[in-house]
Amino acid sequence: MAKRVGMEVSIAAAEAVGLADVDVIAAYPITPQTHIVEHLSELVASGHLDAEFVPVESEHSAMSTCVGSSAAGARTFTSTSSQGYALMSEICYIAASLRLPIVMVTANRALSAPISIWNDHADLMMARDTGWIQTVAENGQEVVDLIFHAFRVAEDHRVLLPVMVNLDGFILSHMIEPMILPDKAEVQAYLPPYVPRLRLDPGKPVTIGPVGMPDVYTEAKKVHDEALKGSRAVIEEAWDDFEVKFGRRYRAVETYKAGDAETMLITMGSISETAMTAVDGLREQGRKVGLTRIRLWRPFPARDLFDAVKGAKQLVIVDRAMNLNGICGPVCGEIKSVLFDQHHAPYVKNYIAGLGGRDVTVQNFTEMVEGAELSAQRGDPMGYELINLKE
Repeated sequence: MAKRVGMEVSIAAAEAVGLADVDVIAAYPITPQTHIVEHLSELVASGHLDAEFVPVESEHSAMSTCVGSSAAGARTFTSTSSQGYALMSEICYIAASLRLPIVMVTANRALSAPISIWNDHADLMMARDTGWIQTVAENGQEVVDLIFHAFRVAEDHRVLLPVMVNLDGFILSHMIEPMILPDKAEVQAYLPPYVPRLRLDPGKPVTIGPVGMPDVYTEAKKVHDEALKGSRAVIEEAWDDFEVKFGRRYRAVETYKAGDAETMLITMGSISETAMTAVDGLREQGRKVGLTRIRLWRPFPARDLFDAVKGAKQLVIVDRAMNLNGICGPVCGEIKSVLFDQHHAPYVKNYIAGLGGRDVTVQNFTEMVEGAELSAQRGDPMGYELINLKE
């Protein structure tokens, strides 16, 4: 039977991986992800989890081990952050192209330099073109739930792609929150045993990942791209079933007080809950402000976003990573591309906020809304601004 607990989110993430009956964990510690794999090593060492824990010498080795174990037919998990993801990224491309259903939790953290152990979305954005499915959690309960969802989607034979569950480092990873942890039977009713479609077997040798000559490479990438796009239906189906079994509903894009909103905030991750408080305050003043939150980052939910914001006059898009020398942040760029050919597209104001763990407050969101509305009235060019930039 499910139990309500107060628990550090990283520990809850590890418990969720254990409840998913993972077979192999290959990981290397890096702040602020370390508590996840530390707790998994304790579960394995104590006999509470029947799995192989491989303490590798680097994140590059961690993902390489995951590729091997997943290809051999094992339910496989890893976790990383920031510079660790940068080191393993070479193999992340391979894992996705080989269609291996690995699940990884990334405790999002700023990339160096300067060295920062605090949160932003630089590593999340670095991963966007690897071909992984990516979801983004707002709170601890979502971290737990999205882990179960990740295994369900990744291992579906209509998908067979790796999935990355993103959570904000420290802001979520080290926070103690009330959560509901299901029991093993409930998870097993939602998550069937992993049945590989293809596997490495000495008795039936096959070649996986050979050289792709020019006459096949383009076609291979096209197939991968179509698989990523096609995963969307399975992602939604798995969320529908999750709602039936656990009573919690998730969607690729969700809105808050957006029905009549003239100014729409767009956020991703844990700051969305702070943004909701700002929206409440602005609504109390009689201002038509709403919020759109992105939970699914890849495959990119273009149609959902268009439908969510189509009635707004101004969009306030909050990025938590910089697109150096770009005209806007990465999330803003994606949304602008969705709106590009629309005759009555809203005015777009982009703010870069929360870099390197800097606080993003309710007051900041209020100032963003006011700044966007003023810029729209003046007809300012649609550029970006950094929030809380010191003189």
